[in-house]
Amino acid sequence: VRLVESGGGLVQPGGSLRLSCTGPAFIFDRYTMNWYRQAPGKQRVLVATITADGRTTYEDVAKGRFTISRDNAENTVDLQMNNLEPEDTAVYYCNAYLAILSAYNYWGQGTQVTVSS
Repeated sequence: VRLVESGGGLVQPGGSLRLSCTGPAFIFDRYTMNWYRQAPGKQRVLVATITADGRTTYEDVAKGRFTISRDNAENTVDLQMNNLEPEDTAVYYCNAYLAILSAYNYWGQGTQVTVSS
């Protein structure tokens, strides 16, 4: 299963970026979709979650600045990031998760976001 992220890049502090992730249709039918990030020298951490029926949750770093959304018909999940700070610099990963009897966990290759003046 291949998830593919896009939309990363270099942005100035206070700027915005929109990340997108696409994958197979069966993923978007049932899976919870997550965005994680991993800063240099740090562990990968959860940023935002959206369930198959559209319920969202955000970690503290994302609240008020980031918005996660999904389009199950287009097989995409997006992360709109506003008011970016240098501390948001990281590789951002798309993740698909489903737990039914067993846990199914798929990752994208990551997209680099750099916030710098």
